[in-house]
Amino acid sequence: MKPYADITDPALAKALAHPLRGRVLAALEDRTASPSELARELDASLGVVSYHVRRLSALGLVKLVKRVPRRGAVEHYYTAKAHPRITDATWASMPAIVKQATIASALQQVGAYVNEAASAGGFDAREAHLTRSPVTVDGKGFTALAAELDALTTRIQKIEADSKKRLAHGGHEGEQQATVVLMLFNSAGRSTTSAVAPRAAAGQSRFRILQSRAGST
Repeated sequence: MKPYADITDPALAKALAHPLRGRVLAALEDRTASPSELARELDASLGVVSYHVRRLSALGLVKLVKRVPRRGAVEHYYTAKAHPRITDATWASMPAIVKQATIASALQQVGAYVNEAASAGGFDAREAHLTRSPVTVDGKGFTALAAELDALTTRIQKIEADSKKRLAHGGHEGEQQATVVLMLFNSAGRSTTSAVAPRAAAGQSRFRILQSRAGST
């Protein structure tokens, strides 16, 4: 998984709220592809996909890695530079409509990846996990839950780093592609005006968007 890049500019966060732009960025997370390949994969027009790739490049989220001559033209290949995440301060400053669009785009991607993995047997492993845990907490408890997820994210990154070292030493025998999805939110229809404590300090980043492409566990 590529390193995280904190998004501190609300305008940049807004630009990432476009559903197709998010899908393009997710598709380039762990690979290199051209706009024409992405257009076929995402079932979108080449012109529209090319536009969004150029926008992502201008935003510094993808980079051009090679040019390949094809039939008198040049095909450009891109990959993601980093895995974007929106800082708490930036998220708090974004208009509600932009937050809703960003969440809708992310959930659409996650749903598609989970369904794809499930159809391919991604949940067949004994260690596969799916839990939904409705809980009742106060503001302090909600903040504590967020801190636990932050700590878990750090541990996940450490597990991946250790795994990569073992895989490199062992010739990548037993390598697997896995996906972890973490969510914390206030349930619909529940009061949040007084129960939820303020979000974390401006330097922290909890809202990760455009998670890695799903793989089987």
